[in-house]
Amino acid sequence: MSEATVRHERWFRAVWRWHFYAGIFCLPFILWLSVTGGIYLFKPQIEGWLYAPYTHVAQPGMPMLAPEKIVAAGTAAVPGSVLHKYVLPEAPDDAVQLLVGAGAEETRVWVHPQTGQVLKKVTEEDRFMRVIFRLHGELLAGKWGSALVEIAACWTIVMILTGLFLWWPRGRAGKGLGGIAWPRLRGGRRIFWRDMHAVTGLWVSLAAVFLIASGLPWAKNWGDYLKQVRVVTRTAAYRQDWSAGSEADAKARADLDKGVRAMLDEHAEHHGMTMMHVAPKGPALDRVVTRAITLGLAAPAEVSPPTKIGGRWLVQSQAEDRTRRVSVEIGDDGAVIGSQGYGDRHWIDRAVGFGVAVHEGAWLGLLNQLVNLLVLIGLVLLAVSSAVLWWRRRPQGRLGAPAAKDPLRHSWALVGATVLLGVLLPLFGITLALAAAFELVARRTAPGIARWLGLREYVRNVT
Repeated sequence: MSEATVRHERWFRAVWRWHFYAGIFCLPFILWLSVTGGIYLFKPQIEGWLYAPYTHVAQPGMPMLAPEKIVAAGTAAVPGSVLHKYVLPEAPDDAVQLLVGAGAEETRVWVHPQTGQVLKKVTEEDRFMRVIFRLHGELLAGKWGSALVEIAACWTIVMILTGLFLWWPRGRAGKGLGGIAWPRLRGGRRIFWRDMHAVTGLWVSLAAVFLIASGLPWAKNWGDYLKQVRVVTRTAAYRQDWSAGSEADAKARADLDKGVRAMLDEHAEHHGMTMMHVAPKGPALDRVVTRAITLGLAAPAEVSPPTKIGGRWLVQSQAEDRTRRVSVEIGDDGAVIGSQGYGDRHWIDRAVGFGVAVHEGAWLGLLNQLVNLLVLIGLVLLAVSSAVLWWRRRPQGRLGAPAAKDPLRHSWALVGATVLLGVLLPLFGITLALAAAFELVARRTAPGIARWLGLREYVRNVT
């Protein structure tokens, strides 16, 4: 065997080991995120079914209540609450949805637009799709769950890249594309499962990396990392259009609640009236909602009250496809003061918004949902096939990672690529350093564990 062949064999085994370790750690997360993500993909259809009883409830010929009276009914249903957001009905005869809050806790209330009857109310974070969203992004464990998901996402990218290296066809001249582009179905179980793993990995790899990368801005640590980079580069946005995690969302709700209550106190003290009556021609909310309806924003559109004296009402489209979202500022008199659409945002916000829209299956509607679902099914198949391959090949008394050979001579290209990946994905860099430190300690102090893990044996110099 030539020196070049030996060096290649060492590299192959080293990459295989890292692919193996990344897979062992990522497998349960891949299954979890694929299942929860697959459910969340169909949020519009699921919520359309769940909340169908609150659509088309108005009776023809009966007058509609003014928005102010609807808000009064909604806040009365949640004692101590104030209006956070008024959701414009998608159809004129739908129930009006209100988000009313007390501190950081918000409740969604459905109010009949003619009678003022409260048809339903539920704590916002307890809604089914909100629970799925937090399960998917944070495992319902806040910032620590977000960090764990982010680490798994980083190592899944490593697993995919190393998998492509292992898949790359070598020495197959004249053997066709069976086992490379499509699975061989007549080679027995061993060949079948190997091909299902390798071929599926090929077809879903790029789409999977895109889905993972487009989800990172939601992660607590990577999202904060991106914010700091944008502050340093002076590209930070005034208002971020995606979630920064449950803690940041709770703080935003608490700040909104505090501002609204301050406004109520201010006007009650100086004007003897509520915030809804600050203008001399009647309730400002009524005029703002009437004006907002004429803007034709992509549904659902939310009206938020001002949080400081001289502040403006904010009307925001919360369309699933973030490329269609528009924010409009309106004065108490109902006049439009300014607006910002997708094309008006910084290119970073546009890129993230587009990535989030594709990630959630909202960019091209059902087609986007089905393509993403196929990718998620591919990831599940990758995880299942890897488990089957490991179980069938696992050696007695060892985890099953390929044993390391002689020390490798690391190239500057590899070092540079690793450092770059560590800079782009800081949690990957941190966990990689921890893994390398653990390997060093295990080799020196626990040779039995090192052998079980397939680590390179530590040779003590004897002089």
